[in-house]
Amino acid sequence: MQKMIRPCGLHCIKINHLGVTIGKQEILKDISLHIHCGSLNAVIGRNGAGKSTLIRAILGDIPHTGNIEFKDRENGQIQKLKIGYVPQSMNVEKQTPVSVYDMMAAYQSNVPVFFMRGKKIRQNILEHLEIFEAEYLLDKQVCNLSGGELQRVLLSMALMNSPNLLLLDEPVSGMDQNGMELFYKTIYNLKEHYDLAVILISHDLDYVRKYADKVILLDQSIQKQGSAREVFASSEFRQVFQYGREEG
Repeated sequence: MQKMIRPCGLHCIKINHLGVTIGKQEILKDISLHIHCGSLNAVIGRNGAGKSTLIRAILGDIPHTGNIEFKDRENGQIQKLKIGYVPQSMNVEKQTPVSVYDMMAAYQSNVPVFFMRGKKIRQNILEHLEIFEAEYLLDKQVCNLSGGELQRVLLSMALMNSPNLLLLDEPVSGMDQNGMELFYKTIYNLKEHYDLAVILISHDLDYVRKYADKVILLDQSIQKQGSAREVFASSEFRQVFQYGREEG
């Protein structure tokens, strides 16, 4: 697990003129972002605005133009960017005989799970589950988890490799109100005390207003970015959401 330190503010992720075209349809156009460690960056927009496509492009899952770089401003070197990722959902077949421990242990190493039964590995997994108050799920079968429980496990897994950037694609889907509150408070604590940046896709505008350091309003291109107050008060925001808070 990463050392609990106050973010140094010396690292940044730069997304330069990113674009995505699928077939003849231009999904994203000229996306440029400057993301600092220790910051929570919320991406909002209507259905079909390209929010999930942006995440997939950053992950390298789909072809894109432009480039993404991770810079250490202390020495000016470009380093390899380590990314943690939590998708909107994950389909798990019923009766799949895999426990939370097995899934997280397999994620952490290429060694077969039955060779990974040491106390050190178990303790490491427990510590990550505890971040999201999910340690009680350790020995439960993944197929028996509720949507909210599975999301908390996936969030715990995403932190295991000490990422520089944490990508969250509507990670509170399936969570009740208490789970959502816990999630946002935990993410806020992570970005305050760990040396990582967070990009969060969200339709929970009240929580975005409360917790986000920076809001990016996306509709194929960036329509507006800045503090939640600046973006929510903008004409661009009113235009995008003129028919209600429609998100996706």
